Amino acid sequence: MARPLFIDTGAWFALNDSRDQYHAVAKQNYQLLWQQYQPWVTTHLVIAETYALIRYRGGYRPAMNFLQTVTSNSQIVRIHVTTTTEKAAIATLQQYSDQDFTLVDAVSFAVMREQGISEAFAFDHHFMVAGFRLVP
Repeated sequence: MARPLFIDTGAWFALNDSRDQYHAVAKQNYQLLWQQYQPWVTTHLVIAETYALIRYRGGYRPAMNFLQTVTSNSQIVRIHVTTTTEKAAIATLQQYSDQDFTLVDAVSFAVMREQGISEAFAFDHHFMVAGFRLVP
């Protein structure tokens, strides 16, 4: 039985930019992760951050391709951040004041906790610090 997987900006970007240091690992594991985990879950904040990163580093067309792909696939669940989630994220930032988590990181952790997701397709060690498992 497939289980949900959270997808972070770093994974989305690595899949979309061959110059990224994690591109080969992301591409190599993409199909296996797609088969083992469903749905893929992300937030609109992660999508916005990824779009901006791809747009800045790769241009308009790759950024729009990413946006069209992620918004048209029914197996990719896009979570809109609620006030409750935002408050949980701010509490996480306060709890981990010794870490350099971004607000996007903290919102991702809050969403993962709310959705009962324990694993993330990410290359950011902050997920491990917050108690989640990175895949691959």
